[in-house]
Amino acid sequence: MSSRLIGVGVGPGDPELVTVKGVNALRAADVVVVPVMDGGERGRAEATVLHYVPEEKVVRVVFALNERSDRARREAAWDAAGERVVRLLEAHGSVAFATIGDPNVYSTFTYLAQTIGELVPGVVVETVPGITAMQDLAARSGAVLTEGTEPLTLVPVTAGAAVLKDALNGPGTVVAYKFGRQAREVAEALRESGRIGDAVWGSALGLSEESIRPAADLDGEPLPYLSTLIAPARRDGGRGGKL
Repeated sequence: MSSRLIGVGVGPGDPELVTVKGVNALRAADVVVVPVMDGGERGRAEATVLHYVPEEKVVRVVFALNERSDRARREAAWDAAGERVVRLLEAHGSVAFATIGDPNVYSTFTYLAQTIGELVPGVVVETVPGITAMQDLAARSGAVLTEGTEPLTLVPVTAGAAVLKDALNGPGTVVAYKFGRQAREVAEALRESGRIGDAVWGSALGLSEESIRPAADLDGEPLPYLSTLIAPARRDGGRGGKL
């Protein structure tokens, strides 16, 4: 039988936001891989997984999650991680990979699956969707993501503040991910576009250090890397105005 690699979205941090299907997939897999950074500190994915599977079933694999400048180092880390997962697939029939949020939305799993597909012919790759940070922040803050015919734009601010500015000057709701290190530029973009009044940001959603505040409170100080911003669409047509 073909080996199986299953990417399981475990949500933004709150263990109660892992889907039933996600929990079942984690428990059914022979081993569960969780990504860790070079320092070895426990990440959100691992902390969430440990609510549902025993620690002896969890395999910690180092990924260069925070390496953006040294491509050679990043590629070497990816190769090493891929080889480690290949060995796990050789020893076990099914390997789950836990990723925060959703495995098909800016996830480490995407690159891992591509690497494994090249190294293990015939491997079956599956994904189990997870709740995203923007959904969780919308629920916790009361921000409505979309109405009627409004578009929804998701921007990783690691691509640069200019990409966010373009999105804010367009229609619909704009969601920004990973903007903590560029909080000052994000606040400026919101003010310049006139969209700071209704915007909200959050970090560590569902965790003890959770912070959810109006974007108007942004003072330019760096925020946690995995901060999320929602700038709702301009809505001035009354109820159902965008239908």
